[in-house]
Amino acid sequence: MTSVTQILKAAAVLAAVSLSASACSSTGGAPRPGDTATTAGGVDTPRYVVSMVTHGAPGDTYWDLVRKGAEDAATKDNIELRYSSDPQSPNQANLVRSAIDSGVDGIAVTLPNPEAIGPVAREAVEAGIPTVGLNAGMGDYQTYGLSGFFGQDEGVAGTAAGERLKAEGAARVLCVVHEQGNTSQEQRCAGVREGLGQPVELLYVNGQDLTSVQATINSKLSQDPSIDTVFALQAPVALRAVEAAQQAGSPAQVVTFDTNAELVSAIADGRVKWAVDQQPYLQGYLAVDSLWLAKRNGATLGGGQPVFTGPSFVDQSNVDTIAEAAKAGMR
Repeated sequence: MTSVTQILKAAAVLAAVSLSASACSSTGGAPRPGDTATTAGGVDTPRYVVSMVTHGAPGDTYWDLVRKGAEDAATKDNIELRYSSDPQSPNQANLVRSAIDSGVDGIAVTLPNPEAIGPVAREAVEAGIPTVGLNAGMGDYQTYGLSGFFGQDEGVAGTAAGERLKAEGAARVLCVVHEQGNTSQEQRCAGVREGLGQPVELLYVNGQDLTSVQATINSKLSQDPSIDTVFALQAPVALRAVEAAQQAGSPAQVVTFDTNAELVSAIADGRVKWAVDQQPYLQGYLAVDSLWLAKRNGATLGGGQPVFTGPSFVDQSNVDTIAEAAKAGMR
């Protein structure tokens, strides 16, 4: 299995290549046929239209970070970014189909349910639209002909997290799945189980109803005082888990995948012990930038292989180094 060290080295190299290529091509603007001349971003390409279609739920701050990265890349690359999202797979597939019908120049899409969304993504590829994946679907994007993927290997990330929990002495771990049917979340919990070397209990909650999430976790911790760790799979759920543990009088620690500004503060003050960070800003940025490079000169990032943006750990030893970026919506 690929080691975390290898993943982080690959991510650093490929991100550097992307940023270098982007900087070298900032040499002025040129209009698209029918467009008004522009120098937005200072690039030497016409104004392209890119659609990013994700499974982000309304109010989920994680996706604000992905979108911020995509918007910054779009500004640099003289791109009109059309962002849309829907947590229901059939609806997300329809959003991709609408992007195809509108004749966009590129599509970036998440694949939380590859069987539902992948066939429509393949239609984009077959229509000649450069199409890449991000965040969810690393194991499936090549099946549907996507030219690249930006994210983390959820199994590797989960295993690294489980190994850390084992080293810290955790024994009874509750893994909170907030999107049933999302294969990436199942892979995370499976990885935690592998790294920990013992069973991990799954708790399914409705991530779109955080009040219900808190109540469900509270009930579980009240029923089972042997649970020593609640492992959330997103920052908002982790923050509700903290409240739930306090209400239940449980000593369970809270750890999580993914961060936002509030979660970073919770790590700093000790409410959340640590987080596995996959750098959502970077995922959005690289996905859009890769589509610009594909249109500019046919370039690809990663040679068709996934470009890893994580995992890395954020805890009290390094949280101060990313705090400002998190507050600015860039981490």
